[in-house]
Formats: sequence, C-alpha cells, structure tokens
Amino acid sequence: MSEAIYFEDIKLGDSISFGPLTVDRDEVIEFAGKYDFQPFHLSDEAAAETHFGSIIASGWHTLALYMKMFLTEMQKHGWQEASLGGIGIDELRWLRPVRPDDTLRGTAEIIETSASRSRPEMGIVKSKVMLFNQHDEPVLTMIPITMARTRPTAA
Repeated sequence: MSEAIYFEDIKLGDSISFGPLTVDRDEVIEFAGKYDFQPFHLSDEAAAETHFGSIIASGWHTLALYMKMFLTEMQKHGWQEASLGGIGIDELRWLRPVRPDDTLRGTAEIIETSASRSRPEMGIVKSKVMLFNQHDEPVLTMIPITMARTRPTAA
C-alpha cells in the first residue's frame, strides 16, 4: 500500500480509475431477492414482459459493486486511511441497465474540497463518479460527498 493520503493531499482534478468487475447473474438474483425484489431483477421471464427485455441488476446492487471496486482501488493507493465515511450523494443517475455478464469499470475525479469550519480534523470532498460497461457506455453517474481526515499534527 502507498503512503496515507489525507485531506490536504487531495487536489481538484485528482482522479482514480477502478475495476474491472464482471456482474454475476446469481449475485444479481440473490441481491434482488433480499433487497430489491422487483420482478425484472429476479427472472428473465418477468423481465421479458418489461421494456428491459431481460434480467437487470438493481441500481442499488450497481452502487454496491461500485463500492467494492472503488474501495479496492483506494486501499492500493492509501486513500482509505483518511476516509471518515460518506454524508450523501448528489445527482445519482442510472443511465442504462446493468446486466449479468456486463463488465464494469469506473472513474472518480475530485471536483470540490472544503475544510470543515467546525471540525478541524476533517474536510469535505466531492467527486464525480462515472461507471461504464464493457462497451464504454456510461451506466451510472453520481457525486458522492465524503469526509476525509486531516493529517495528524505532531504533539
């Protein structure tokens, strides 16, 4: 793992690429069965009756796959050391269906940073995230808002 990256190290325009990850059909159905049991996530027959035509992953499953890919990459580059979690997502859009056997990849670019006025031990970071399928078609965009730890000061 690389040296830890703290809030002060994060600059506008910094970017990270992550993935790839291939969407597993059994996981699509398992996730949907537990969390988003709409028929077009559970069976090809039900999905065939909709505008989707065949089974698709839940958008929430797609977000979970994003987290898996993104956190895996963050750990390689020292970004997770400073992570204090998220506080929201702006402009979340599911642009096209994600289907079993699609291979996803993504990018995240820092678009805003601001030091906390009330909590000097942290700052706020906004990034523009885009997920793409194997055809380089965008399937999801969003702007996560996260908290990042500032560099510890020597005592």
